[in-house]
Amino acid sequence: MSAISVATTALAGNPFFETYKTPHQTIPFNEIKTEHYFPAFQEGMKQHIIEVDAIINNLQVPTFENTIVALDKSGALLDKVSAPFYNLLSAETNDALQDIAEKISPLTTEHSNSIRLNEKLFARIKAVYLQKDKLQLTPEQQMLLKTTYDEFANNGANLSEADKVVYRELSKELNLLTLQYGQNVLKETNNYSLLITNKALLSGLPADLLEMLAANAKKAGKEGWLLNLKATCYVPFMKYADNRDLRREIYMAYSTKCMIGGEFDNREIVKKIANTRLKIANLLGYKSYADYELVDRMAENKANVYDLLGKLLSAYRPAADKEYAEVQNYANKNGAYFTLQAWDWAYYAEKLKDEKYSVNDEMLKPYFELENVKKGVFGLATKLYGIKFKKNTNIPVYHPEVDAYDVTDEKGNFIAVLYTDFHPRDGKRAGAWMSDFKPQWMEGKTDSRPHVTIVMNFTRPTDSKPALLTFDEVTTLLHEFGHSLHGMLTKCTYKSLSGTNVYRDFVELPSQLMENWASKKEFLDGFAVHYKTGEKIPAELIQKIIDSENYNVAYACLRQLSFGYLDMAWHTIEKPFEGDVVVYEKQAMESTQIFPVIPNAAMSTTFSHIFSGGYAAGYYSYKWAEVLDADAFSVFEKNGIFNKKTADLFRKNILEKGGTEHPMVLYKRFRGQEPTIDALLKRNGIVKK
Repeated sequence: MSAISVATTALAGNPFFETYKTPHQTIPFNEIKTEHYFPAFQEGMKQHIIEVDAIINNLQVPTFENTIVALDKSGALLDKVSAPFYNLLSAETNDALQDIAEKISPLTTEHSNSIRLNEKLFARIKAVYLQKDKLQLTPEQQMLLKTTYDEFANNGANLSEADKVVYRELSKELNLLTLQYGQNVLKETNNYSLLITNKALLSGLPADLLEMLAANAKKAGKEGWLLNLKATCYVPFMKYADNRDLRREIYMAYSTKCMIGGEFDNREIVKKIANTRLKIANLLGYKSYADYELVDRMAENKANVYDLLGKLLSAYRPAADKEYAEVQNYANKNGAYFTLQAWDWAYYAEKLKDEKYSVNDEMLKPYFELENVKKGVFGLATKLYGIKFKKNTNIPVYHPEVDAYDVTDEKGNFIAVLYTDFHPRDGKRAGAWMSDFKPQWMEGKTDSRPHVTIVMNFTRPTDSKPALLTFDEVTTLLHEFGHSLHGMLTKCTYKSLSGTNVYRDFVELPSQLMENWASKKEFLDGFAVHYKTGEKIPAELIQKIIDSENYNVAYACLRQLSFGYLDMAWHTIEKPFEGDVVVYEKQAMESTQIFPVIPNAAMSTTFSHIFSGGYAAGYYSYKWAEVLDADAFSVFEKNGIFNKKTADLFRKNILEKGGTEHPMVLYKRFRGQEPTIDALLKRNGIVKK
């Protein structure tokens, strides 16, 4: 039964049941209405079950093709619906979509469970798996067989019938909890605003930030300057606002989100998520959720995770203490006769940085106009991999601010569609991410190419200025673009292994590697010009960026380590957690703390990466990948940062391979050896080069 043949009245006119007549069969966002999603989900699940039943009822002996490959190809309609829905749920949500998400979540969870817990289907998969050594499979086929078997075994397929019932309920509960957690964070963030009518209270803020805050107030029908907790307001405000009381007020509002009572309080949800994950892990035979999650990771087990975190803590803690003391001394010398608190750090650290290096965001932003930065980032991909980007206005987009690009190779062959979405909106969650609307796979000899999206929350243009990026925002764009290269350049046979479908602690390598170009003169010279004068960024300003690159790098490392320790604390519990969320968090992060402890502030209630994202027991992977990216970029530094041979090695062994082989095998094929932390310590100046 094909999607196109569906002709019931309820489904008539629903774009999901038609072949898209758009360029590259991209999603026709202009035709899809909210009411199309739920019936399409229902039909997608129905068709998926029919396809799975066909595999189960196949009278032939189970083979790799008729069972493993057939399963990988199943669920096409459900994927077709899920991709735009869940992407929009993050990038352009509304109450109606969130209502559908709550309604559909238990249904899709039950659907997945009905497949993964199907005894007859697992029997066929297991029959093929037990023959794996005799089947003469390619490495990619071996990986597909392994991941398919593991997906079932690790999701309850080996459980008794009674335990399968329990597993179904727990996984349904977990899905709803994580969904509610994320929605609470978004709503709580959007609900906060602070109107300032006395401009004197905003001294120190740069003109463009004041203009943005005035625009916020105007949009809300008010006069003055309206503060909010979105990153484009919060980050620069904490960095530049002279008024310490106001900095504290905004900091406390940000750091107490979803934990001060009311309908969006996440404290009990945090407990329930952690305890539900523990129950699932125990049911599957593991002592903790981390033990369960780390089986298919480069780290392999929690001992190795703690070993990495511990080594980095030992290496960076002395330098971090010195950095804190230096900022504290600077503050004292400049009239701040108090111990620095968390809401003081960005303010005084930025002033000291400006004094030491004579460089700050306001000096750099005029050279980082968004359109020019895009050209520079796209141009970097052209230099390294020969790919080109051309805006295609015929491709429908989900919001007027979104652009779509045709991506082609050196010979003009189509590679991918890339969507870019740069500015914050009330319907967009915080942060930055890459995803796809369609993965890549092979159908016979036909290579079905991917549709990839990168989403940010960058400072908007104002009435008087275009969108000017901070240096951190330039780095963020390079990071997400690195993920998109992983998604766009993939050349795999099976969709479940293509692109970024790799081990969680390997997925950040391509993204973090791209960040290394941000401060390279040869790169910046190609696009960084003053938005008014067209003057190229001065060489001395680039040198200041380079000189300041490791400013407070140890503090930043400890901050990341604190997140990693907190994540592991929540996911290494071996008995249900019934304590105080805030107290537990303080204990977990104690070894990494620099500032005096603030008793009634916490981040567990808004730590979306681990409680509503995919990083549970995996946040350490950012530091893990940082070790990898420093080691990998050392090859580019040795051979030339635009060296085509090195880029080709990285493309063929990492970017094109997706999850088709174990990541360490792929990495060693590129690098010639396993990584060490040496390159990272040298790059950060912790040890001398």
